[in-house]
Amino acid sequence: RTLADLQVVQWMLTQFATIDELMAAVGKVDIVGIEKSAVIHWRIGDPSGRQVVMEIVGGKVHFYENKIGVLTNAPGFEWQMANLENYVNLRAGSAPNLTLGEVTIEPIGGSSAMLGLPGDFTPPSRFVRAALFRNTAPERATGEAAIEQAFHLLNNFDVPIAVENPDEREMPSATQWTSAIDLTARKIYYKTAYNSTIRCIALSDIDFATVEY
Repeated sequence: RTLADLQVVQWMLTQFATIDELMAAVGKVDIVGIEKSAVIHWRIGDPSGRQVVMEIVGGKVHFYENKIGVLTNAPGFEWQMANLENYVNLRAGSAPNLTLGEVTIEPIGGSSAMLGLPGDFTPPSRFVRAALFRNTAPERATGEAAIEQAFHLLNNFDVPIAVENPDEREMPSATQWTSAIDLTARKIYYKTAYNSTIRCIALSDIDFATVEY
């Protein structure tokens, strides 16, 4: 009946096939955060394409339909969605010329309609970038094409070594791996910090009744 927050993902994946099943059952367990003051949250998807965000705030579970399709680790999802209103001017393409009296100001280079997009590594800035990139990306015809595009977008979020901690010489605070999951084909794709080759684990090819781990 009691789960630590780090146990929740395994509990979800081993007990439920859909978001509705999870939502019906989550009230029957107590989820305990290791850091009591932290807002704990998960982005959950199922093969139907539906996504929700589950957050625990003040000891209570909240679900939000994630129609924007992104999530970062802080602060809460409602705050992140409200913060998007600060970037209502951003869009794909180029900004129009601006006339100031007798002077015409022209944009420099392409993608000028994205001028002002935050580029730092804080969670709110990453949320804005992810929301814009994800929702301007064209729909792809196949799962493999969508995965390739997902990695192209995710390259924009790699955190280099020592950016978060100037004394760092190895990996702990940098991006250690990047993954994308095809729920329909049951395939997990990933790359690691020192090997950019995209590799695949095909879950349908694994007989889980026979493997030891």
